[in-house]
Amino acid sequence: MVNQRASDERAAHLSAEDLAALRASLHEQRLFRREQLRQIGAAVPVPAHRPPDGRAADGRAADGRAAAREEVRAALTASARMVLADVEAALERMRQGRYGICPLCRGPIPLTHLVVVPQARCCGCCRQARGAGE
Repeated sequence: MVNQRASDERAAHLSAEDLAALRASLHEQRLFRREQLRQIGAAVPVPAHRPPDGRAADGRAADGRAAAREEVRAALTASARMVLADVEAALERMRQGRYGICPLCRGPIPLTHLVVVPQARCCGCCRQARGAGE
């Protein structure tokens, strides 16, 4: 019970208005990423014009262009899925009352940071320390 009370006190650094604005931002990001994934998935590869020698108009192999497009599509998909998972995790932390609390140091994540990155998991100090150790 003491741990829950301490967690509640640390979470109090965010007002109800702050939380509502951050929740709205997270919902907006979730919609954007879902739409982005839908569009990436719906994109139909455009075949490159291939003259009879199998090369594209600029002299490069058309297969190389298609492979490069697919690589970019895969990277965009992976990035969008990762951000979407982070957004969903942040919304779950909100539901559980753990949002805005760094799980490493148990300190509050500053509102100024959450406004810029509402899906942030850690405070800046812990994020830097963790990054330096990798």
